Amino acid sequence: MVGTRARGKIVRVVTGQSYGFIRLRDRREVFFHRADVQEDTPFNSLQPGDAVTFELIADAISGPRAIRVTRNKRASGG
Repeated sequence: MVGTRARGKIVRVVTGQSYGFIRLRDRREVFFHRADVQEDTPFNSLQPGDAVTFELIADAISGPRAIRVTRNKRASGG
């Protein structure tokens, strides 16, 4: 599966159910599952407001879905 690269911000993480939602710039919310998060970004560490990069796909069951989700590196102030 290959999707379109996109960026957004975490709006909800439901750790007990292993999923969450990312808000895109156009205000749409996109579903993601724990299995869609890259190893360098622990699922349980994601918080609302975190900026993330991902691939956006059209899932036949859940609709738009984010896969290969990774937290953006924070720029260091210099």
